[in-house]
Amino acid sequence: MSTPTLLRRWLTLFFLATSALVVRANDADIIAAVKTADDKRVAALIKADVAALDPFLSEQLRYAHSNGVIDTKASYRESVATHRSVYNSVEYLQRDFVPAAPGIVLMAGRALIKAGSTTQQNQLDLNYLAVWRLEDGQWRFLAWQSCRNPPPSPPPAAK
Repeated sequence: MSTPTLLRRWLTLFFLATSALVVRANDADIIAAVKTADDKRVAALIKADVAALDPFLSEQLRYAHSNGVIDTKASYRESVATHRSVYNSVEYLQRDFVPAAPGIVLMAGRALIKAGSTTQQNQLDLNYLAVWRLEDGQWRFLAWQSCRNPPPSPPPAAK
């Protein structure tokens, strides 16, 4: 094999290896930015601070609650503002982020959410899938879909 061919192969290999490292570093930065945005979204949600929540919600928000109710951005904001939906806590048991395409990050996992209304609270054990989208340089919450986990089975009766 000639020296120029060998050099080209080594340069190609070096370029591919360094490109993979750059992609991983960019993914880490993207995931950190989305995690921060989600932390701020949750904090605003618990405080029922619609002004603080608003910058993190996409205009095309589709929020599918575990009970089947679907909210748009307008109905979701109104529900939080009027305290029809009250979120007391969100505890992520699992929260994984996967960059799915340029400007799209999937967030999936399991959460314990204490939510309800001003008169009744429910402890929800949910599996969820959320979609974050980069819009005008800002990560915005585009979609949420969740389902309830069944309660744990009681232990078998002693014989």
